[in-house]
Amino acid sequence: MTPVLQTLSLSKTYNEGPVDVHALRNINLEILPGEFTVIVGPSGSGKTTLLNMLGGLDTPSEGKVFVAGTDISNMSENELIDFRLHHIGFVFQAYNLIPVLTAEENVSFILDLQGRPAGEIKARAAEVLAEVGLADRAKNRPSELSGGQQQRVAVARALAARPQYVLADEPTANLDSATAFSLLDTMKRLNEDEKMTFLFSTHDPRVIDRASRVITLVDGEISSDERR
Repeated sequence: MTPVLQTLSLSKTYNEGPVDVHALRNINLEILPGEFTVIVGPSGSGKTTLLNMLGGLDTPSEGKVFVAGTDISNMSENELIDFRLHHIGFVFQAYNLIPVLTAEENVSFILDLQGRPAGEIKARAAEVLAEVGLADRAKNRPSELSGGQQQRVAVARALAARPQYVLADEPTANLDSATAFSLLDTMKRLNEDEKMTFLFSTHDPRVIDRASRVITLVDGEISSDERR
Protein backbone atom coordinates (compact mmCIF):
# COMPACT_ATOMS: atom_id res chain seq x y z
CA MET A 1 0.00 0.00 0.00
CA THR A 2 1.40 3.41 -0.99
CA PRO A 3 1.84 5.71 2.02
CA VAL A 4 -0.32 8.82 2.03
CA LEU A 5 2.45 10.51 4.00
CA GLN A 6 6.15 9.71 4.30
CA THR A 7 9.22 11.35 5.86
CA LEU A 8 12.83 10.47 5.16
CA SER A 9 15.53 11.52 7.65
CA LEU A 10 13.43 14.53 8.61
CA SER A 11 15.15 16.98 10.96
CA LYS A 12 14.41 20.50 12.17
CA THR A 13 16.87 22.75 13.99
CA TYR A 14 16.03 26.21 15.30
CA ASN A 15 18.82 28.73 15.86
CA GLU A 16 18.19 30.54 19.12
CA GLY A 17 21.17 32.82 19.71
CA PRO A 18 24.32 30.81 20.35
CA VAL A 19 22.30 27.61 20.94
CA ASP A 20 20.90 25.26 18.27
CA VAL A 21 17.62 23.64 19.33
CA HIS A 22 17.09 20.26 17.66
CA ALA A 23 13.29 20.00 17.54
CA LEU A 24 13.26 16.91 15.31
CA ARG A 25 16.03 14.40 14.69
CA ASN A 26 16.09 11.98 11.75
CA ILE A 27 12.37 11.10 11.63
CA ASN A 28 11.53 8.23 9.27
CA LEU A 29 7.79 7.68 9.14
CA GLU A 30 5.07 6.27 6.90
CA ILE A 31 1.36 6.92 7.36
CA LEU A 32 -0.91 4.58 5.39
CA PRO A 33 -4.31 5.49 3.95
CA GLY A 34 -7.10 5.12 6.51
CA GLU A 35 -4.92 5.17 9.62
CA PHE A 36 -6.14 6.91 12.80
CA THR A 37 -2.80 7.91 14.30
CA VAL A 38 -1.82 9.95 17.35
CA ILE A 39 1.54 11.54 18.09
CA VAL A 40 2.22 11.74 21.81
CA GLY A 41 5.10 12.84 24.03
CA PRO A 42 6.02 15.35 26.71
CA SER A 43 5.98 19.10 26.11
CA GLY A 44 8.93 20.04 23.94
CA SER A 45 9.20 16.59 22.39
CA GLY A 46 8.56 17.91 18.86
CA LYS A 47 4.90 16.98 18.32
CA THR A 48 3.74 20.34 16.98
CA THR A 49 6.91 20.80 14.94
CA LEU A 50 6.35 17.42 13.29
CA LEU A 51 2.71 18.24 12.56
CA ASN A 52 3.76 21.57 11.03
CA MET A 53 6.23 19.75 8.77
CA LEU A 54 3.64 17.19 7.71
CA GLY A 55 1.20 19.99 6.92
CA GLY A 56 3.64 22.04 4.89
CA LEU A 57 3.45 24.85 7.46
CA ASP A 58 7.20 24.73 8.10
CA THR A 59 10.20 23.53 6.09
CA PRO A 60 12.76 20.90 7.14
CA SER A 61 16.35 21.70 8.02
CA GLU A 62 17.21 18.31 6.54
CA GLY A 63 15.28 15.42 5.01
CA LYS A 64 12.12 15.07 2.96
CA VAL A 65 8.33 15.05 3.34
CA PHE A 66 6.27 13.23 0.70
CA VAL A 67 2.49 13.45 0.31
CA ALA A 68 1.19 10.60 -1.85
CA GLY A 69 4.61 10.50 -3.51
CA THR A 70 4.95 14.26 -4.05
CA ASP A 71 7.97 15.89 -2.38
CA ILE A 72 6.74 19.05 -0.63
CA SER A 73 10.02 19.76 1.17
CA ASN A 74 11.39 22.29 -1.33
CA MET A 75 8.19 23.86 -2.58
CA SER A 76 7.92 27.65 -2.61
CA GLU A 77 5.49 29.31 -0.21
CA ASN A 78 2.95 29.86 -3.00
CA GLU A 79 3.27 26.23 -4.10
CA LEU A 80 2.74 25.08 -0.51
CA ILE A 81 -0.34 27.28 -0.10
CA ASP A 82 -1.89 25.76 -3.20
CA PHE A 83 -0.88 22.22 -2.20
CA ARG A 84 -2.34 22.57 1.29
CA LEU A 85 -5.56 23.94 -0.18
CA HIS A 86 -6.10 20.85 -2.34
CA HIS A 87 -4.54 18.01 -0.34
CA ILE A 88 -4.47 18.61 3.43
CA GLY A 89 -7.21 19.25 6.00
CA PHE A 90 -6.47 21.03 9.29
CA VAL A 91 -8.29 21.03 12.65
CA PHE A 92 -6.85 23.32 15.34
CA GLN A 93 -7.79 23.61 19.00
CA ALA A 94 -8.64 27.30 18.48
CA TYR A 95 -11.22 26.36 15.76
CA ASN A 96 -10.11 29.27 13.48
CA LEU A 97 -13.60 29.84 12.09
CA ILE A 98 -14.42 33.12 10.34
CA PRO A 99 -16.75 34.96 12.77
CA VAL A 100 -18.89 36.76 10.17
CA LEU A 101 -19.63 33.60 8.19
CA THR A 102 -22.27 30.98 8.96
CA ALA A 103 -21.35 27.35 9.56
CA GLU A 104 -22.29 26.56 5.97
CA GLU A 105 -20.18 29.46 4.66
CA ASN A 106 -17.18 28.47 6.79
CA VAL A 107 -17.32 24.96 5.38
CA SER A 108 -17.83 26.29 1.84
CA PHE A 109 -14.88 28.67 2.07
CA ILE A 110 -12.19 26.11 1.13
CA LEU A 111 -14.28 24.76 -1.74
CA ASP A 112 -14.85 28.29 -3.02
CA LEU A 113 -11.09 28.96 -2.95
CA GLN A 114 -10.64 25.80 -5.00
CA GLY A 115 -12.98 27.22 -7.63
CA ARG A 116 -15.63 24.50 -7.34
CA PRO A 117 -19.04 25.11 -8.99
CA ALA A 118 -21.61 26.78 -6.73
CA GLY A 119 -24.02 23.86 -6.82
CA GLU A 120 -21.30 21.38 -5.88
CA ILE A 121 -20.15 23.64 -3.02
CA LYS A 122 -23.64 23.93 -1.55
CA ALA A 123 -24.29 20.19 -1.79
CA ARG A 124 -20.93 19.22 -0.28
CA ALA A 125 -21.25 21.72 2.59
CA ALA A 126 -24.66 20.32 3.45
CA GLU A 127 -23.31 16.76 3.25
CA VAL A 128 -20.38 17.25 5.62
CA LEU A 129 -22.40 19.32 8.11
CA ALA A 130 -24.87 16.45 8.24
CA GLU A 131 -21.99 14.00 8.76
CA VAL A 132 -20.89 15.91 11.89
CA GLY A 133 -24.47 16.30 13.16
CA LEU A 134 -24.95 20.00 12.40
CA ALA A 135 -27.38 20.02 9.51
CA ASP A 136 -29.79 22.11 11.60
CA ARG A 137 -27.13 24.73 12.47
CA ALA A 138 -25.94 25.52 8.94
CA LYS A 139 -27.16 29.14 9.10
CA ASN A 140 -25.69 29.89 12.53
CA ARG A 141 -22.54 31.96 12.97
CA PRO A 142 -19.76 30.78 15.32
CA SER A 143 -20.95 33.09 18.12
CA GLU A 144 -24.28 31.25 18.07
CA LEU A 145 -22.64 27.82 18.48
CA SER A 146 -21.15 26.06 21.49
CA GLY A 147 -17.44 25.24 21.59
CA GLY A 148 -18.13 21.67 20.62
CA GLN A 149 -20.33 22.74 17.73
CA GLN A 150 -17.66 25.15 16.50
CA GLN A 151 -15.11 22.35 16.56
CA ARG A 152 -17.52 20.17 14.57
CA VAL A 153 -17.73 22.94 11.96
CA ALA A 154 -13.92 22.98 11.87
CA VAL A 155 -13.91 19.21 11.28
CA ALA A 156 -16.53 19.57 8.53
CA ARG A 157 -14.44 22.30 6.89
CA ALA A 158 -11.35 20.06 7.02
CA LEU A 159 -13.26 17.19 5.40
CA ALA A 160 -15.14 19.20 2.79
CA ALA A 161 -12.55 18.98 0.02
CA ARG A 162 -11.89 15.27 0.68
CA PRO A 163 -8.20 15.83 1.55
CA GLN A 164 -5.65 13.05 1.47
CA TYR A 165 -5.31 13.36 5.24
CA VAL A 166 -6.45 15.51 8.17
CA LEU A 167 -4.01 16.95 10.72
CA ALA A 168 -5.50 17.76 14.12
CA ASP A 169 -3.46 19.65 16.74
CA GLU A 170 -4.97 19.10 20.22
CA PRO A 171 -8.54 19.23 18.82
CA THR A 172 -10.18 18.32 22.14
CA ALA A 173 -8.13 20.60 24.40
CA ASN A 174 -10.92 23.15 24.96
CA LEU A 175 -13.81 20.70 25.17
CA ASP A 176 -15.58 19.08 28.12
CA SER A 177 -15.60 15.29 28.29
CA ALA A 178 -19.06 14.71 26.82
CA THR A 179 -18.39 17.04 23.88
CA ALA A 180 -14.91 15.60 23.30
CA PHE A 181 -16.22 12.02 23.28
CA SER A 182 -18.94 12.97 20.82
CA LEU A 183 -16.48 14.73 18.49
CA LEU A 184 -14.03 11.84 18.64
CA ASP A 185 -16.79 9.36 17.91
CA THR A 186 -17.68 11.41 14.83
CA MET A 187 -14.09 11.49 13.57
CA LYS A 188 -13.60 7.79 14.26
CA ARG A 189 -16.81 6.98 12.35
CA LEU A 190 -15.65 9.07 9.38
CA ASN A 191 -12.29 7.32 9.56
CA GLU A 192 -13.90 3.88 9.49
CA ASP A 193 -16.76 4.58 7.06
CA GLU A 194 -14.93 6.82 4.56
CA LYS A 195 -11.37 5.58 5.19
CA MET A 196 -10.34 9.15 5.99
CA THR A 197 -6.76 9.36 7.28
CA PHE A 198 -6.35 11.26 10.57
CA LEU A 199 -3.15 12.29 12.33
CA PHE A 200 -3.40 13.89 15.78
CA SER A 201 -0.96 15.64 18.06
CA THR A 202 -2.34 15.28 21.58
CA HIS A 203 -1.89 14.78 25.30
CA ASP A 204 -5.53 13.70 25.65
CA PRO A 205 -6.04 10.07 26.75
CA ARG A 206 -9.54 10.23 25.22
CA VAL A 207 -7.95 10.62 21.78
CA ILE A 208 -5.18 8.11 22.45
CA ASP A 209 -7.70 5.43 23.48
CA ARG A 210 -9.37 5.59 20.06
CA ALA A 211 -6.17 5.51 18.00
CA SER A 212 -5.21 2.58 15.83
CA ARG A 213 -1.59 3.71 15.99
CA VAL A 214 0.39 5.59 18.65
CA ILE A 215 3.72 7.25 17.84
CA THR A 216 5.71 8.53 20.82
CA LEU A 217 8.25 11.33 20.46
CA VAL A 218 10.97 12.03 23.02
CA ASP A 219 13.51 14.82 22.47
CA GLY A 220 12.61 15.05 18.79
CA GLU A 221 13.02 11.36 18.06
CA ILE A 222 10.57 8.48 17.67
CA SER A 223 10.92 6.36 20.79
CA SER A 224 8.08 3.96 19.97
CA ASP A 225 5.58 3.29 17.19
CA GLU A 226 2.72 0.93 18.06
CA ARG A 227 -0.06 -0.27 15.78
CA ARG A 228 -3.09 -1.71 17.58
